[in-house]
Amino acid sequence: MPKHFLQLLLAGAMLIAGNAYSLSAEEAKAMAAGDGDARIAALRQAAAQADDKTLAFIQALADDTVKLVAGIPVVMQGAQGVDPVSGKVVAVPDTAEEVMNNNRMRGELDAALAGARLLSPDFQVRRDAIQTLEGDVDETRLPLLDRAFAAESNASLKERLGLLRAAALLGSADQGRRIEAAQLLAASSQAATKTLLLERLQSETEPEVKAALQKSLRAVEGRLDWGDRLGALFSGLSLGSILLLVALGLAITYGLMGVINMAHGELMMIGAYATYVVQGLFQKFLPGAFDWYLLASVPVAFLTSALVGAALERSVIRFLYGRPLETLLATWGISLMLMQLVRTLFGAQNVGVENPSWMSGGVQVLGNLSLPYNRLVIVAFAFAVLGTVWFLIEKTRLGLFVRGVTQNRPIASCMGVNTARIDTYAFALGSGIAGLAGCALSQIGNVGPDLGQGYIVDSFMVVVLGGVGQLAGTVYAALGLGVLNKLLEGWTGAVLAKIAVLVFIIVFIQKRPQGIFAMKGRSAEA
Repeated sequence: MPKHFLQLLLAGAMLIAGNAYSLSAEEAKAMAAGDGDARIAALRQAAAQADDKTLAFIQALADDTVKLVAGIPVVMQGAQGVDPVSGKVVAVPDTAEEVMNNNRMRGELDAALAGARLLSPDFQVRRDAIQTLEGDVDETRLPLLDRAFAAESNASLKERLGLLRAAALLGSADQGRRIEAAQLLAASSQAATKTLLLERLQSETEPEVKAALQKSLRAVEGRLDWGDRLGALFSGLSLGSILLLVALGLAITYGLMGVINMAHGELMMIGAYATYVVQGLFQKFLPGAFDWYLLASVPVAFLTSALVGAALERSVIRFLYGRPLETLLATWGISLMLMQLVRTLFGAQNVGVENPSWMSGGVQVLGNLSLPYNRLVIVAFAFAVLGTVWFLIEKTRLGLFVRGVTQNRPIASCMGVNTARIDTYAFALGSGIAGLAGCALSQIGNVGPDLGQGYIVDSFMVVVLGGVGQLAGTVYAALGLGVLNKLLEGWTGAVLAKIAVLVFIIVFIQKRPQGIFAMKGRSAEA
């Protein structure tokens, strides 16, 4: 339930309610005036058995719409004031005192309102309320938590409420209840539970309770460690899928055609900007269908980069086949031109590309492990592109011609293959795949003229490590480097992890120059 809707509902209940509700003038004054500790104590006591009128007053305090008139709290509604107890209109003089809330008080108000939302019929509202209360409960909230626990019908939310109740019991004066709470918290996988147990351990004096707390802490830490390990593996898979997307196009233009295309990153950038343009068109002309703009961006990004790649091959690259160092210099110059062209058209600043609603959020697997939808979609997209490329290269007439021209250009030409056309098609295909990579990258970061510069070196490392001309090697190298990089980051940090990966590749290429998979056949001897 949106906050403003809740506010209107509670405010309406306050106005139409009569004296049947339990909020008293003394309670309202205690929550609005006095020192911070006294106000918080009064707020917690009132929130434990809050009715609609009490919640309406708490919401007004949170919205800073309460003033003190001669020491009596009044809720402001426009230019007039309303007595929170009787609902009568009250004249508010200019000398009325504002009720000030510090950060601690605001946190308590938010927690009190979250506690009220635990009884909401809306699942999302209840889930958000539980998340707000996690890590900030004590024994004073037990009555409210007990009511919510008894009323909750969803199994997952009921389990989380049970852990909240256990966390509240942890501050009990009864030793048995503290031991019971520690045993219940052992099933938690929340980082906040670990913090709670550590804090309680510092103040606990009873040996039996300490032993129970330490045992629960070890269980929670073990579960959190597994979440960290699985999170590192997923991050590695996510990075590997991005490297795979980036390197797939290069595996064709460099691996199969022998062209060192330093403009490959800029072809990715063009795909990302094509996605940005499609997003703008949908926002302007089809705002109701905005969630589908990304699906429309995929073919646009592919075709835009493919056409630029085809023009690049026909105008420059076709004169440089067999001279890889010259292709390196030529494409490096072209990359600078493309970056300057984009700066001229779109500006030097990064532009934002929004995620569709179906790519926002994530799957909560463990307390400290959430899998974002945008990353999951990119992983699936990378493997879909991989499957399409494999099918094109291995199972289609175009793929047969590409492999034939790659292995023996003169013989392919003698057999009637238009090698110049096949070169253009193959280069356009590799460039189009780079555009798809740019489309995917636009969903996890800003799009700017320098987008491709951060990936060009990594993509060449993937292709060389996997074996020139080998799609299978590209897959193994991309995923392997992604996982290895993320695992090392957890031990050494990002910079040292990058250095370690680079050293590993250098040593590996020294020992096995052909990469993970060597090219087979007569072409390997050339």
